Amino acid sequence: MVYLAENIARVRERMAAAARRSRRSVDEVTLVAVTKTVAVEVIKEAVALGLEDLGENRVQELLAKQPYIEGARWHLIGHLQRNKVRQVWDKVELIHSVDSLALARELDKRAVSGGRRIKVLIEVNVAGEASKFGLAPEAVPSFIKEASGFTGLNIMGLMTVAPLTEDPEEVRPVFRRLAALRREVEALHLPGVDMRYLSMGMSNDFEVAIEEGANLVRIGTAIFGART
Repeated sequence: MVYLAENIARVRERMAAAARRSRRSVDEVTLVAVTKTVAVEVIKEAVALGLEDLGENRVQELLAKQPYIEGARWHLIGHLQRNKVRQVWDKVELIHSVDSLALARELDKRAVSGGRRIKVLIEVNVAGEASKFGLAPEAVPSFIKEASGFTGLNIMGLMTVAPLTEDPEEVRPVFRRLAALRREVEALHLPGVDMRYLSMGMSNDFEVAIEEGANLVRIGTAIFGART
């Protein structure tokens, strides 16, 4: 699949250029390939071309594909309902979308009963869009203070989905706000909290996100093409 190799190379070049502009190494930034609706055979080819981190929005789709894909780390990047936690809690490297204490408690319960810790990010609705999930920015410090008491969770950072715009410069303040919020939480020095990840930036805006500090970018369309 020549187009796939070319798309991946082009995305990596754009990532490297954005990292240089922000005086960072591109090695600090992980590309999470979003495989929503992508066929298993295409995903296998992408992994063979060097993509190691795969992101799925829906639990059912992740579980259907995972047994057929070797050599990849899976990320759950979409909204997670509490009744789906038991199906996926031990199947992924990182859950990007913890957005309520009820969900955090359910994940903690599963982790403790399974004798392990689950790596999670806290989803923040920086732009305050009614159609998006996530905590309001001002609620994040107190939320993390409470969630840091859950012994089954490793809180690893923050995630946001910026508004879709034609000009990515319009969402730069969204990414800048999440980076500032990360620093605010870091300053609290909470036990069990490691703010190492900022998951922000998608196909239409990942370069601006990297310039503002993203180290996990979630890219689907720029790799696999437009999907319905």
